Amino acid sequence: MKKINRTNLKRLVSPLCVVVVALGMLSLWHNAEANNNKKGKKGGDSEGSNSRKAADLVRWDIASIAPLPPADGSVLSGGGVAFAFAYNSPTNPSAAWIRLTGGGTFVAPVNGGGSSTVNGGGTWQTSGPGLPEASGSYRVTELVNWQFANLQSGPPAFNDRIADVNKRANGNAVLLIEYDDGTEGILGIGCHGPGAPNGIFEGVIASKGHVTYWNGVLPPGPAVDQNRTIFHILRSLDCDDHD
Repeated sequence: MKKINRTNLKRLVSPLCVVVVALGMLSLWHNAEANNNKKGKKGGDSEGSNSRKAADLVRWDIASIAPLPPADGSVLSGGGVAFAFAYNSPTNPSAAWIRLTGGGTFVAPVNGGGSSTVNGGGTWQTSGPGLPEASGSYRVTELVNWQFANLQSGPPAFNDRIADVNKRANGNAVLLIEYDDGTEGILGIGCHGPGAPNGIFEGVIASKGHVTYWNGVLPPGPAVDQNRTIFHILRSLDCDDHD
């Protein structure tokens, strides 16, 4: 029998020991990670629970306020109407307009971006020189973007018939919509309510096919029930709800 060279054996065993130790450490690390993930899924601490927040469920409405002055106008509900005018030139805005009603919900991911988890819609009507007069309904097909500004605060103390009055939100949303005549477009909604930071438009803009109704109309005053919008943060969704 051939004698084993001890020097060669030592050279062979030494690297094998290193490999075995490394594999053992990798196994221990993997098991620790698995245990941590299980704890996070159970929501055992507040940090793990917050990290699982995936999205907010947001409701939008073209709103109505009633009764109108000389009453206090404190009842907030859906079913309002809003207008926007087609663009012609900066010095000569078009007289063509779109009239919209509607409401719905969307899931807004906390990391930004869009979402296909949407529902809702409303009615539309177009009129004005140079463009066809028509009417119908539309539905929301996608959320393009949601920008939350803050929760509304301070007066007026609305009698909110839409959702929790303490969940009213300022911000803006861009939605893709599909009209019942086959055309597509966007619906932009801005809500500038009590406590809103500067720079948020109150009202709607829209497009329908190639026509851009991008001249939004502000609420004309407390005595006219038009061009008002509202968002409500209905609830936060965790990863399991969102999936």
